[in-house]
Amino acid sequence: MTDQIRRLAEELSAGGDISLFPDEPMNRHTSFRIGGPAGLFAVPHTTEGLIRILDEARKTEARTYILGNGSNVLFDDCGFDGVVVSTGGFNTVTAEEDGRISAGAGASLSSVCKAARDASLTGLEFAYGIPGSVGGAVVMNAGAYGGEMAQVIESSRYLDRETLEIRDLSLAGHAYGYRDSVYRHSDRIVLSAAFRLNKGRSEEIALAMSDYASRRTSKQPLEYPSAGSVFKRPEGHFVGQMVEESGLKGFRIGGAEVSEKHAGFIVNRGGATSRDVLALVEHIRDTVRRNYGVELECEIIHVK
Repeated sequence: MTDQIRRLAEELSAGGDISLFPDEPMNRHTSFRIGGPAGLFAVPHTTEGLIRILDEARKTEARTYILGNGSNVLFDDCGFDGVVVSTGGFNTVTAEEDGRISAGAGASLSSVCKAARDASLTGLEFAYGIPGSVGGAVVMNAGAYGGEMAQVIESSRYLDRETLEIRDLSLAGHAYGYRDSVYRHSDRIVLSAAFRLNKGRSEEIALAMSDYASRRTSKQPLEYPSAGSVFKRPEGHFVGQMVEESGLKGFRIGGAEVSEKHAGFIVNRGGATSRDVLALVEHIRDTVRRNYGVELECEIIHVK
């Protein structure tokens, strides 16, 4: 921990609404299980705590990174010389009588899906098993099996990182596209989201969720750490098919491997480093570019 981060930790320790972990290994907080230590890992439990972290970090000129469930993030082996702020403390999920579900940014998508099932609300079944948080899903317009957040989000609440003001955003304001939203191009931090769903039958909802979970288990390499699909799907092509036809299934650099179950995934077969993963990403991109003339866009966020 640097003197700068130590001073910041001392300032933040008062108040009791922030949990602080110095020199925290980031491989504990990402689905890839890769990454060196963050100077400080902070978990605010109130919005006021989050604002205080950002305000104090600005005063000390400390770098900050906002982390959700870490399901599409690759932290560098060297770690992060600043403050990683987890939204895990904002994890409440509430089902309303009017068919709306409200959830904090740190709540898992699966927990929201279960709340919808228990309230007999349909529309979110596609998201069951997506290994991400509400905040990340809102930002990325997460989706699967023909569904996406743009179909079920009614509104979201965010913190403007520049002004530290809290604002609400309507569905139209999200400017949703394929794995894209206004959040990806601004300094806004998702705090919560409201989902507008339809009345359904809990038994049918549970069956649909079970079906999607079974499909994921049979087709995706869930037995190994990964960051999900590595690349965005280019128009008119399937990434997994191109990678497999290029003979890269099972190809390995260090501990990082192109999954033998689904060639659209890179898995950590044990001891993989961020350098291994990045080298493998570039090898796949070069090979597909050479064989198909297609430029793959990586979905994994590299934090260093």
